[in-house]
Amino acid sequence: MDNITALGGDVYEIDTRMAGYAGITAGYLILGDRPCLVETGTSTSAPVVRDALASLGVGPNDLATVVVTHIHLDHAGGVGDIAGFFPQAQIVVHEKGARHLADPSRLMASARMVWGDQLDTLFGELAPTESGRIVALGDTGAIDLGNGRTLSSHYSPGHAKHHVGLVDSATGDLYVGDAAGVYLPQTGDLRPATPPPDFDLQTALDSIALFQALGPQRLLFSHYGPVGAVQETLERSAEELRVWVDLTKQAHQEGLDLDHAVAMVRDRTRERYTALKSDDETAEQFELLSGAPSNVAGILHWLNKVSP
Repeated sequence: MDNITALGGDVYEIDTRMAGYAGITAGYLILGDRPCLVETGTSTSAPVVRDALASLGVGPNDLATVVVTHIHLDHAGGVGDIAGFFPQAQIVVHEKGARHLADPSRLMASARMVWGDQLDTLFGELAPTESGRIVALGDTGAIDLGNGRTLSSHYSPGHAKHHVGLVDSATGDLYVGDAAGVYLPQTGDLRPATPPPDFDLQTALDSIALFQALGPQRLLFSHYGPVGAVQETLERSAEELRVWVDLTKQAHQEGLDLDHAVAMVRDRTRERYTALKSDDETAEQFELLSGAPSNVAGILHWLNKVSP
């Protein structure tokens, strides 16, 4: 299948084809004795992911574990559907996200307020998962991949209060979720992901510092793909956060409303990203991955909390 890429170490990147686009959200299959899916993608992507797993030899009763870095719908919207397709799989999530997977009604209501009619096209509906199948992680935890191989989880809030990073003991891969921002492989661009309501600058920087301290061999971005230049990329993640916060702070101090703040930040960061100088399709993909309105709104929400 053309949406599967072998990354070595029995790890396979699966393009979940979010909303029909390529290169927006990746799921990853670790194909050991106890096959594990990291990130499900959206609800509408679930059949794409199921078919990709089937083509890799993982049938309905073969998947041992599904783990999500956090419960935002582009990462975990497909959990309920995937749980239905793979009835033996345990569903692993940070304890602050567990109840929302069992009963998604509040999460879906708030998502609908943000996305409106776009919700159905972009994400679909998160179906509930039986609570007995959900394993809730604390600040650290370990997922058994079989044969002595583990996926260790590390609580990494700042982007979301239910976010974990995951380290594979066999490969040294670190699944960064959204805590290190979003990466565009075509151009090498990296941009922060700071949506409301959970963004907090110091917490986000602390999570990046934790990732640096873990000493991973490779970063696997949910948006999008593998990156080998680990320390350089994490330093860039922290720098991008500071740039966006500084610019949004200026707009805030000047009393600009959201639309004008977004326009200012967009204008002053444009030169940082090759994607915005290239073809319209790449620029559109970048904006879908990490929209300036959502980033600026999240930073403003945080600024209003810390300095109302």
